[in-house]
Amino acid sequence: MRLVILGTGGMANSHAKNFQAIDGVEVVAAVDVDAARVNAFADLHGIERRFTSLDEAIAWGGFDAATNVTPDRIHHPTTLALIAAGKHVMCEKPLAETYEKALEMTQAAEAAGIINMVNLTYRNVAPLQKAREIVLSGEIGGVKHVEASYLQSWLVSRAWGDWRTESQWLWRLSTGHGSNGVLGDIGIHILDFASYGAAADIEHVFARLKTFDKVQGGSIGDYKLDANDSFTMSVDFSNGALGVVHASRWATGHLNELRLRIYGEKGGLEISHSTEGSSLRGCLGADAETATWRTLDAGTVPTNYMRFAEAVRTGIPPDPAFRHAADLQKILDLAILTEKERCERGIV
Repeated sequence: MRLVILGTGGMANSHAKNFQAIDGVEVVAAVDVDAARVNAFADLHGIERRFTSLDEAIAWGGFDAATNVTPDRIHHPTTLALIAAGKHVMCEKPLAETYEKALEMTQAAEAAGIINMVNLTYRNVAPLQKAREIVLSGEIGGVKHVEASYLQSWLVSRAWGDWRTESQWLWRLSTGHGSNGVLGDIGIHILDFASYGAAADIEHVFARLKTFDKVQGGSIGDYKLDANDSFTMSVDFSNGALGVVHASRWATGHLNELRLRIYGEKGGLEISHSTEGSSLRGCLGADAETATWRTLDAGTVPTNYMRFAEAVRTGIPPDPAFRHAADLQKILDLAILTEKERCERGIV
């Protein structure tokens, strides 16, 4: 697979390192509108060709697939251009800013017959995969209750950088710069984490969103800091379970942590993933009588990068594909609507 990396911001470094480590994958070019940035990125990763527009890269044409690591609002036009050129595409999440745009991308990819995948990175977490396997086996019985959280602290801590001065963080706080806030940024991750682990789709949603004052006047330069910082969400799952999902950038002491608790009529599971590692605990079988929790071996799983490369090689569609991401975007869009209307919405 000859691969182009589109967008050379911070996350692109992870894409470059992971794809270059896969046998049979050659990263042949990098694309970014900022010439200095794309040159620095290409030099760092030993990439020969570099372009300052996607049109130039498509006109060159010497690639089979692209990984789209541009800002959220750029996913839609650039991915459609790649699909029209017949290129396989891995796209960063969220697939698009709205369900309508995500659906357009999905239908275009399916009509073109190209391999399409969304980089929901926490599918790489082995404990999540193992938990889903246990749920599907029936070992914990029918799922009744699900708790899921995604906690970050970069509005409190400068561990990852200073949002007050760095554009890579500031744009995430501004709807005018293409952000749907914490809901749009990491909401898709925790919704996928919860529904995939619980092995059920979300059927109803009711959400509350909150934007907190961060600076006097509410703006830094041309960045109006109006995107949501925290959300809470009540959901119903297709298997009948009730769920609570929440996320915040104000979670002091939690750099980047996802937790998922799945409780069934015969047992429970707890998944934790943070910068310190991942774990899976279970309260299963006779242990349910004594509330005894034990650490479970989750093994290892292939990364999304590996699975995308394999899908391109074999032609077998991978998961999660664009359609799954579009379905999650529908939930996110409805969550915003339920905040405005103060009422529950069904996913139809």
